[in-house]
Amino acid sequence: MTASRVPAAAAGPVAGRPGGPARRRGRRPKDEPRRAPEVELFLEMLAAERGAAANTVEAYGRDLGALCAFLARRKEGPLDATPDALRAYIASLRHLGMAARTSARRLSAIRQFFRFLLAEGQRADDPSAVLDSPRLDRPLPKVLSQDDVMALIAAAARRDAAEGLRLSALMELLYATGMRVSELVSLPLAAVERDPEALIVRGKGGKERLVPLGEPARDAILAWLGARAAGLRPGQTSPYLFPSRSREGHLTRQRFAQLLKELAIAAELDPQRVSPHVLRHAFASHLLAHGADLRSVQLMLGHADIATTQIYTHVLDEKLRALVEDKHPLAKKDG
Repeated sequence: MTASRVPAAAAGPVAGRPGGPARRRGRRPKDEPRRAPEVELFLEMLAAERGAAANTVEAYGRDLGALCAFLARRKEGPLDATPDALRAYIASLRHLGMAARTSARRLSAIRQFFRFLLAEGQRADDPSAVLDSPRLDRPLPKVLSQDDVMALIAAAARRDAAEGLRLSALMELLYATGMRVSELVSLPLAAVERDPEALIVRGKGGKERLVPLGEPARDAILAWLGARAAGLRPGQTSPYLFPSRSREGHLTRQRFAQLLKELAIAAELDPQRVSPHVLRHAFASHLLAHGADLRSVQLMLGHADIATTQIYTHVLDEKLRALVEDKHPLAKKDG
């Protein structure tokens, strides 16, 4: 793999910037458990005050809706739920065979919800304060090699005409920036119109961060811009770099994931190993392997806490071990 294809962000740290409008939460599916009014107020607060993404709000809604359904069977609600009721709910998740990580996510939603009720004066106590978190083993992220990523990019370039240019731009951008797939597919056209050397990415909670762009990604964007108009109807305009006829007005996460599976097959890779998030992991791991520091990677990924980024330290561990084995005067040498 050529050095120019390694994410350009390895150059050094960049600063994140808060800001941006809150996103509206999505509609509740008809088959979702009925939620208490207090839950609806909490979800409104997440969207309006914390700027939570629609997908995040919907996930909280599902988790808290399930809790409300459980409490209702016990003739309780959020305002009179007891610690024993919450313990019983968490125990029921284990009995259902729910993974510890999913249970931990639900517990996090419950804790935030009851802290909200306490802060709003709707409860005089927080029944979730006594709950224990499930033990979690942090799995190492799945990572593609640099050769694997190059094979995917090459497979995208082999696609015909505008489709190939779009896929090349998507792949180069994702690998160059480590964006979340939702950030990638909804990227505004205005973000790239002046051939930028860095992108301003709006992430979770409306927070913005600056991520450098390498030359391969910039070239791919320029090539796609030259073909982008051909996919629009006469007189149609779109504010998105990757417009589509979807309800959102841009390429959907689901469609991009499908395209990525097709690219994996074309590149003779196992499609089960390839996903947008795996490419985000590849961005981070390859940066660290080429000398980037953990703090810089944290900022470019948009992680609020560096502890989240530390799942990639296995790359640093491997580098240090190789360094010692190669350079230490007492290291064993062949021959």
